[in-house]
Amino acid sequence: MEALLIFIVLIGLILLGVPIAVSLGITSIGAFILLGESQNLLMMAQRMYASTTGFTLLAIPFFILAGNLMNTSGITKKIFDFAEASVGHVWGGLGQVNIIASVIFSGMSGAAVADAAGLGMIEIKAMTDSGYDKKFSAAITAASSTIGPVIPPSIPFVIYGAMTGVSVGSLFLAGFLPGILMAITMIIAVSIISRKRNYPRQPKQSLEKRFEAFKKAFLPLLTPVIIIGGILSGWFTATEAAVVACIYALFLDLVVYHELRFKSIVSILANTVLHTVKVMFIISAAGFFGWLLTFLKVPEQIIITLTSVSDNKYILLLIIIGILLVLGMFLEGIAVLMITIPIFMPIILQLGVDPIQFGVVMILASMIGLLSPPVGMCLYAVSSISDVKIGALSKEVLPYLAGIFIVLLAVAGIPQISLLIPNLFR
Repeated sequence: MEALLIFIVLIGLILLGVPIAVSLGITSIGAFILLGESQNLLMMAQRMYASTTGFTLLAIPFFILAGNLMNTSGITKKIFDFAEASVGHVWGGLGQVNIIASVIFSGMSGAAVADAAGLGMIEIKAMTDSGYDKKFSAAITAASSTIGPVIPPSIPFVIYGAMTGVSVGSLFLAGFLPGILMAITMIIAVSIISRKRNYPRQPKQSLEKRFEAFKKAFLPLLTPVIIIGGILSGWFTATEAAVVACIYALFLDLVVYHELRFKSIVSILANTVLHTVKVMFIISAAGFFGWLLTFLKVPEQIIITLTSVSDNKYILLLIIIGILLVLGMFLEGIAVLMITIPIFMPIILQLGVDPIQFGVVMILASMIGLLSPPVGMCLYAVSSISDVKIGALSKEVLPYLAGIFIVLLAVAGIPQISLLIPNLFR
């Protein structure tokens, strides 16, 4: 009962517009005081600090910086032009380009909102100028941006690995196939919708023009190869890979393309610091909230409750997925991870589910949350740059949500979808 009241208060504060990190902190402090355990508040600073000091978490600011560097220069435009030259002529034209560009960009930023903001303005303008409905353009932009945190590198995978001790490199590899499946479901949806609405297709590019676009995008396309190749070869860790990504992005911006100015660097660094502080504040507050849940033995209570319902791991996985999806409607993705990982990991290990597989399940569920009102971050990011209202955008994005949900169920039910590639490198 205590745990239920705590979650009701937490969600209530968030719905009232209180920032997520502040809501987590207020709920934790209030709970300890009302339980007569106010002496535990002496540990608040230590617990919040300890939640953010893992070496793996150092990757977060560097992946954010790498994404910002890619966004600010002309790299995102080169990626979009290459995708357009490759698939712009098929049904759905620029809608398919939108998806392919997101798949490529996902190998650089690792953050859905960065993808939505970076490629979003280019994609939406190109689509609407070519005769596509603005709602359709905004919806596919929001949906395709969720591929970013699934295909490596991935900030959510870094957080999951830091909290569970699971290899971040293995998690990165586990995201490949599910991410590709997400793209395929979106490609199918775009093709069906485009045929039905008779959206235009781009003229088919000659092989010469395709090769020219490929040459311009070649160096940016090497970014994911360098990141994943370096991790698999043992040259550097996932955290060091984030630093390498930043160095490579700077090299492209300053030496190859000469498109970065000093004023832009200052703005990029300021934006990176701001974004990093927001993420770390949530992680630190969620760390203290997680300690509260452990103090109240909430994980043990949930284990007893769930195992009393069924001993079938697939039924229990469906229940856990349902909880994650509901929480994702009200909480930001990172907050959902921080709150639920300490609760669900003991259950997963007891059921014999591979923690790598479960990590992919959690991230896919959080991607659905990014597209689900009332808190869907990608919906708000795309709405702000497209002037499409949240209600209309939420309705238009439903076919893509259905596709991601199908992939989520497939990953939960068929372990090899997420474990095939990691197993090849074990």
